[in-house]
Order: sequence, then structure tokens, then C-alpha cells
Amino acid sequence: MPEEMATASRTPLSRQRVLQAAVALADAGGLGSLTMRKIAAELGVEAMSLYHHVKNKDDILDGIIDVVAAEIDISGEIDISGEIDMSGGRGDPEERGWKSATRLRAVSAQKVLSRHPWAGMLWVSRLNLGPARMRYMDVALATFRNGGLSEDLTHHAYHVVENHVLGYTLQLLSFGADMDDLAELGDQFLRELPEDDYPDLALHVRQHLVEPLESEETEFDFGLRLILDGIERIHHSMSS
Repeated sequence: MPEEMATASRTPLSRQRVLQAAVALADAGGLGSLTMRKIAAELGVEAMSLYHHVKNKDDILDGIIDVVAAEIDISGEIDISGEIDMSGGRGDPEERGWKSATRLRAVSAQKVLSRHPWAGMLWVSRLNLGPARMRYMDVALATFRNGGLSEDLTHHAYHVVENHVLGYTLQLLSFGADMDDLAELGDQFLRELPEDDYPDLALHVRQHLVEPLESEETEFDFGLRLILDGIERIHHSMSS
């Protein structure tokens, strides 16, 4: 460890190093753990040294959400003909085009935001967009537009997919309990529930806790499929 710290201290300080240290602190202790003093200690420097690379805490918050955005896979872009470039043909051939590219991006975004539990709320609250977030948004919009969707449908499609990614992730993280805790809470809920009055609710709770679903499709995947299929139907009806 001393050798690693010495090596880190010899590495020139940069904006990227400051932001990466801030991301690590936020992952470990939430946004409340982000102070200039703690970030500096993580880097083995004095707090004043940080101001050569970041303006203030707001600049750090804008920067770390852009670091997260850069982790999202947006490689499944499509050209103006609607053919998808997926570096080796990932996905079903019948789904190539805007649907597959959007699915890949949405799944990657959901996984990345889940890795950083603080990022979802920061994503919706920070209005100063960095280059990675702007690129993410531009690629998402271009995917719909290059797939032949109208301007209005592109607008709605972009927002409904983003709302699904963010809404699902925030709800998932809000539970804040592992499966053992949820099982205990669910058992207690079922014991106190007047099951004769709410039979379908009881069945639903058991599906979450003790009865595996026949389909391996997650709620996120199921919702995303419904959204993309619905967009596709609207697109076809407008084109016919």
C-alpha cells in the first residue's frame, strides 16, 4: 500500500484523476461523502491543489455524472440506411436497426447507473451537460432519426425510453435491501395481509419472493420490449 500511494502521489494531478477519485468516493459513501478535503486525501494532495483542475463542488458533480455517461455503451449506432453497426453482429438479425441499437444502449445505461447508486438522481438534476452526456443524447436521438422515425416520434421515443431507464433504476435502488431482507419483509407483510380480501396482491408478493417466474425476462427487459414494440407499431402506422 505505501508503494501504491507513493506511485499515486507521483502521478501528475489532472481533472480526470480528480473526477475518478470523486466517483470512487461517491460509490463508497454517497454524494454526501464528497468534500474537497476527502477528495484531496484520496489523491494524497492538499485540497487547494484541486482548484487548478475543478472550479468547485458543482463542477465536480457535473464532471462525475459525465464520467458515468462515458461508461455507457453507445457503440450500436446505425447509419442513414438503418443498418446497425454492432462490431460483430450482436443481436438478432431480424431486429437490426434502431430497435436493437436502442435496446443495447438502454440496457447498458441501466447497468451503469445501477453500478453508481448516486448517479440516477444526479443525472436528472444536473443541467450542465458534459461532452459524454451530450454524445449519449445525440446518439440516442440520431438512432431514432436515422431509423426513419418522424421528428415528433423521435422526440417521444427518446423521452419514454429514458424515463424507463431512469425510473426503473431509481425504483430498484430505492428498496435498498438484499433478497434476505426482502424475503423477511415479504413474509411479515403476508402474515398481516387479509389474503381473502386481497388474493391477487398476495399472489404478486409471493411471485416476488418465493415463486420464480416462468420467463427469465426481467421487468426492465419486459418494459423495454413493450416500449420499443409500441414505438415500432406507431412508426409503421405513420409510414403506411
